[in-house]
Amino acid sequence: MVSIPTATWHRASKAESAEYLRLVAVPDGAKKSQLKKNSVLCIGEEQPKNWFTELQVLKGHFDIVRFLVQIDDSRYASAGDDGLVLVWNIETGEKLLEMRGHSQQITAMATLTRVSGDTPHTSLVTASSDRSLSLWDPDTGNRVQTISDLQSSVKRTSEDVFCVPQCLLVLERRSVWLSGGAELCVWNIDFQLQCQRQNHSDIGITALVELPKNCIAAAMDKEIVIYRLTASADRSLSLAEVRCLSDHQDNIRTLIPVNDGLFASGSHVGELILWDSSDWNIMAYEHILWEESQADTQSEIRLGSPKPCEMSIQHLTTNGTLILAAVGSGLYVYSILTKTVVAYRRAAHDSNILHTMLLSDSELMSCSEDGSVRMWEMQDLPLPAEVASPGFFGMWSFGRASKQTEPPVRKITEVPNIRTLELTGDLIGHSGAVQMFLSFGEQGLVTCSTDHLMILWKNGERQSHLRSVALFNKLEANEGLPLVG
Repeated sequence: MVSIPTATWHRASKAESAEYLRLVAVPDGAKKSQLKKNSVLCIGEEQPKNWFTELQVLKGHFDIVRFLVQIDDSRYASAGDDGLVLVWNIETGEKLLEMRGHSQQITAMATLTRVSGDTPHTSLVTASSDRSLSLWDPDTGNRVQTISDLQSSVKRTSEDVFCVPQCLLVLERRSVWLSGGAELCVWNIDFQLQCQRQNHSDIGITALVELPKNCIAAAMDKEIVIYRLTASADRSLSLAEVRCLSDHQDNIRTLIPVNDGLFASGSHVGELILWDSSDWNIMAYEHILWEESQADTQSEIRLGSPKPCEMSIQHLTTNGTLILAAVGSGLYVYSILTKTVVAYRRAAHDSNILHTMLLSDSELMSCSEDGSVRMWEMQDLPLPAEVASPGFFGMWSFGRASKQTEPPVRKITEVPNIRTLELTGDLIGHSGAVQMFLSFGEQGLVTCSTDHLMILWKNGERQSHLRSVALFNKLEANEGLPLVG
């Protein structure tokens, strides 16, 4: 057994780190169980491309930690099902503030920056299942503003629908922010309601994206509704629905901006749609199919019977030129320029992937319900190529999947220059599903999990160098002083 205080840095082999965290990285009272299942992929202890060789376990939450938000270059905030908002120092792992106020789980968190004179100040906005919105000052820990008892005027059956905000979107250039749920509400930076729109979706608004020409895209069930925000002569704001996009066949799980001219959406049945941000037309449509598809004489594409969780696009991320899609336990990299898949790994984790990030045009990272955080590198496929289903991203089209005019399905290995994703690092530490991670570049990586913990991962060589420099500076400052004792 490795005995190390959880509040200090630990530099050890991968095997030692895994054994240590198997024993300590579980919530109090929880059963200490096996950390990881037998993985489809495994990587040895020697991981030369994995620079995360030091870690620090951070305790402070007592329920699932779901959200991480960067405040500035040295601080970030965490929040989750315990209703707490905690502020941390990225360099030291020190908990700086603990902010209490919500009585139920936090459903969304975002930063809100206002400029006073020439000095910007960043605050935190949180939404909660307790039907409240709060504004926090991460410098003082004070709850500056709060809006309680949000209640929708939409009637369903015989009861009012309580408005639980599910997502937040800050429009910095207009000094307003939006909350989505049973209603779409627009607020100013002083937490005053400017305007609102009711929706009749049972699920409500689950994602929001800012578009050009003062427009906003809102995901509701299978549809994306486009709203336009306008200001009248007296500066009052109003929301108008201008278009409804109904091209998805199932519930939309994720909605992201891609660049100034495009945004993307992913659905529960593996549909990835690329949209024009100005006219809202479909620029590309891809359908990720997991089973062998049989085309009839009319080249109609038929789905097999995959499990819904294996098809669902759980998360999308982009760097403006590539889109990384987490589909079930698989990863797919899609080129916006060529509108083709450029790399893929069908079984990247043992369970559903919850969060992804493109580190560069060839490196990426993912985390999963299996408790792992993995680093990947795009490499050329070996020969013979990995066998792939003809259904992966099988439709190269500009319309809905139901159309009969779709071109024949091509196997993914027939796509020129297709590459695979090779595992280069495996960060083993959490004993529960890793919800998301937040990168501070060379300063480190933060992960959060259902095990109530966060882990701060560091570059061991960099940390060793910084400690050496600090020790040298301390000795130099004390040079010439008489020795004590």
